[in-house]
Amino acid sequence: MTTMIAVDLGGTNLRAALVGSDATILAYGVVPTPTTGPSGEVITAAIAARVEALLASPEGSEATAIGVASAGPIDPARGWVVGSPNMAFPAVEIVEPLRERFGLAVSLINDARAGVLGERWAGAARGSDNVVYITLSTGIGGGAVVNGRLLLGMSGNAGEIGHIPVDTRYNLVCGCGFAGHWEAYASAKNIPGFFAAWREAAGVRDGAFDASSTRAIFEAARAEDPVALAFMEALGEVNARGVSAVIVAYNPAVIVFDGPIARYYGDIVLRYMDPFIDRYLALPRLVVSALGGQAPLLGAAAYVLEVGR
Repeated sequence: MTTMIAVDLGGTNLRAALVGSDATILAYGVVPTPTTGPSGEVITAAIAARVEALLASPEGSEATAIGVASAGPIDPARGWVVGSPNMAFPAVEIVEPLRERFGLAVSLINDARAGVLGERWAGAARGSDNVVYITLSTGIGGGAVVNGRLLLGMSGNAGEIGHIPVDTRYNLVCGCGFAGHWEAYASAKNIPGFFAAWREAAGVRDGAFDASSTRAIFEAARAEDPVALAFMEALGEVNARGVSAVIVAYNPAVIVFDGPIARYYGDIVLRYMDPFIDRYLALPRLVVSALGGQAPLLGAAAYVLEVGR
């Protein structure tokens, strides 16, 4: 069985695994993504440390390649992550430093593009030729397979759906610097800011929960706090605008939702989003990932297998 090193570099956590060609995870580790230091080299060093640990494991000596899935945007020509709104550094070199250090082939792909490959390989979209993967995490990202082909775009960044414009009322500024983007409202990092703007505009009293915490807002909604539930209506409408755009752009048979918000609160997200989704095209199957957050890791390995053919 072929084995590969797979890395999932997110704005919050850095995950790495040894993955077999049968989609089994043979070894796994996670550490916080570095946020302080002189440059993005601290992240590169953290990735290298995780790779080294996996290569030293009993199964790691047989690894043939390294696949890195990262929050974007990415520059595939240089093998860098560049200008990511969810990273602490403007540039992180990935491919060449890892190739030089370990002497293995290294592939870089956006984490959400990797996610759709992971779901198609071993998850809820297995066997589907038309699928979109949406991660509701520190940011919002997406990946699309259309007619069996992964969409990458001119620079490997097709699917940056978190930057679909969804609002002109609140004009909340996204981490990328532009206003009204989906990520500025419905990502884990930005939901509290949207709640504050919504509450002020609606003249709603404070809820009996910590409105500075995305988790607390959702837990209050689960406990049927009336303020949190009213906000879920507004959040559902925003999420539906993003998903409606995804549906007409890609015409998927299935949309798989992932990321911490989807995994812990997917029932609430889908319930409040569904009534607002446009039905111009047929509504695809909407499901929450069952891979426990490992879709980008599996997708990084799947991408290594694909590009190595």
